[in-house]
Amino acid sequence: MRGKRIGTGAALAAGTLAVAGLALAPTAHAVTPETATITADCGSYGGGPSTLTATQDGTTATVTLTTNAMTAPLALGADSIASNLTLVKAGGGTTSFTGTKNPAMAAGDPVTVGPLTGTVAPGDSLEAYGGSLKMTVFGFITITCTATGPQSPGPFIFD
Repeated sequence: MRGKRIGTGAALAAGTLAVAGLALAPTAHAVTPETATITADCGSYGGGPSTLTATQDGTTATVTLTTNAMTAPLALGADSIASNLTLVKAGGGTTSFTGTKNPAMAAGDPVTVGPLTGTVAPGDSLEAYGGSLKMTVFGFITITCTATGPQSPGPFIFD
């Protein structure tokens, strides 16, 4: 009987610790706004309206850029564009989001890169205006895009 009580007590203690661990586990943080628009200038490769979509999980954040203003010049395979998106911090400095994530695109398809991954701190306010997006295609073609004005509705604020 005594062994049964110890086993029951140990199981109850383990269950309590598991529930407490879930209650204290870090939760996904939010970024606001989740989506912003910019007007991008990509030089001879095009330009126009683009959408930035941001997510956050703790200190890790991702940003995806989609634009109809620039199209793929040739068919591109999935995860074939090396991208570096630099956003400007409100208090000074920059934060980079990098990666080789992109969907497969046929010639003429709108360009999408991301999710690109970066590190953020609570309270970071990041803006595309003043930063840049550099995309390297086929390992040697570099396309640089810059925002022609502030993003709308405003900078990304990370929790």
